[in-house]
Amino acid sequence: MNLRHYFLAAAASLALLSSPAKSQTLPAPVVKTSPVASPKRVLFIGNSLVYYSGGLQTHVHRMAGADTPPIDLKDGYKSVHITGAGLNQYPIEHLVTPGNLGIEEPFEIVVLSGNSQDASSEARRALYRQKVLEFDAAIKKNGGKTVLYWLPAMIKPGSNPTADTELSRATADMMMSVGNEIGAMIIPTALAFQEAYRQRPDLKLQVDYDGNHPTLAGQYLAASVVYASLYGRSPVGNPYDYFGALDKDTKAFVQKVANDTVIKFYGR
Repeated sequence: MNLRHYFLAAAASLALLSSPAKSQTLPAPVVKTSPVASPKRVLFIGNSLVYYSGGLQTHVHRMAGADTPPIDLKDGYKSVHITGAGLNQYPIEHLVTPGNLGIEEPFEIVVLSGNSQDASSEARRALYRQKVLEFDAAIKKNGGKTVLYWLPAMIKPGSNPTADTELSRATADMMMSVGNEIGAMIIPTALAFQEAYRQRPDLKLQVDYDGNHPTLAGQYLAASVVYASLYGRSPVGNPYDYFGALDKDTKAFVQKVANDTVIKFYGR
C-alpha cells in the first residue's frame, strides 16, 4: 500500500523547506502539538547520530533548565544508543517497561530515531514502518506516547547541502507517512538543517569526514527543534551554550532557524 497517496488525500499539503528546483509536497503533520504537556520523563532511542557532540537529550534538558522559568528534566531523561543501529536492533519491550532503566514511572514520551539509511530501499522502508508500528504498540501499552525524530540528510563532500536527493525525498515521504499513520508527532530536524544550510551554506552542521554526524552546532540546532516541538517554548534567547563551547552568533542563528522551522512545520 502506498501510504503517501493515502495521506495526500487525507491531509492538507505542506510545502517542505527544500530547493526551489525540486520542491516536494507532502501531507501536513497530523499531530501539531506535543502529545504530553511539558513532559518530564522522556526516553531517546537512536544511534550515534543522537549521542554525538554532547548528546541530543543532554542539550535538551540543559536548555530546559536554563529557560525562564526553568523546567527540571534531568532525572526523567534517559537515552539508549547502539552504534550504527536501526530500530530493529533495540529491545523495545525491555526499554519501555517501568523500572528497567531506573525510572519507576512510565516514560511519557519515547523519541524514536532510526538510521539515516532507513529510506534507501523498499525493504528498509518497510522494515522501518514495521518496527515503528511494533514500538508504538509497546510504548502505548506501557503508558507512553511515540514521537518520531526526522534525521537530517547526509551531505556528500563537495555537494550542495541544500539539494534534494532521492534519499532525502524518500526519507521525507517515509517520515510523514509513518508518523501520520500512527498519529505520532514528527520532529522536523531535517527541515531545520536544510533551512540553516540554505541561509548559511558555510556553517558546519555535520562533520566533514562523513557528512552525517552532527557537529556541536548541528546537535544544538537539533536540540532546539526538539525543545520547541515538545515543550512549545521558543529556544530563541535561551542562554544555554554548552558551557561556552558554542559561540554567541551561531547559537542565536540556529535558535532562530529551529524556532522558525517548528512554527512553519506545525502551523503554529
